[in-house]
Amino acid sequence: MTSPARSVVVGVVPGQSDDVVIQAAMFASRFEAQLVCAFVETSRYVVEELPDGSVRSLPFDPDLPEMRDEVFDPALAAHLDSLLATRNVRWSTRALAGDPARALGHVADAVDAAMIVVGTRRHSPRRGLREFFGGSVAAQLAHRQHRPVVVIPQTPVSIEDPLPWEPA
Repeated sequence: MTSPARSVVVGVVPGQSDDVVIQAAMFASRFEAQLVCAFVETSRYVVEELPDGSVRSLPFDPDLPEMRDEVFDPALAAHLDSLLATRNVRWSTRALAGDPARALGHVADAVDAAMIVVGTRRHSPRRGLREFFGGSVAAQLAHRQHRPVVVIPQTPVSIEDPLPWEPA
């Protein structure tokens, strides 16, 4: 009897540090797992969740009422391909919609992921305010998931330096 395929889910966004995907690929390789690279379109909401973790969605803007299967950004897929081409890991993409923590949790359930990997946010006043009120995706996942959540720092700072939200 063969064992079911293992998976590692990684949240991907254009412009994030390549280290997030590279570290997730290292975990997937070590666990002999496939890597599922998931992008969440936050300007749309889920209408139907499909068994493989992909979704059909509608835009929040009522003037754009087309329902569609989410499509993974070809430029982001090409970038992932360049990062993962030399790595010994099977990988796939999922285009999701809605709340990032909920969407990543859903796809992790659908593929029975061993873990979810996300990157820290690059700090900006707007993102800091959004995280203050809504919490970070990593924190929401850490409190709502039954599987491990691994957070990869995108812009680490020295232990001697203040964190971006701390007074200097």
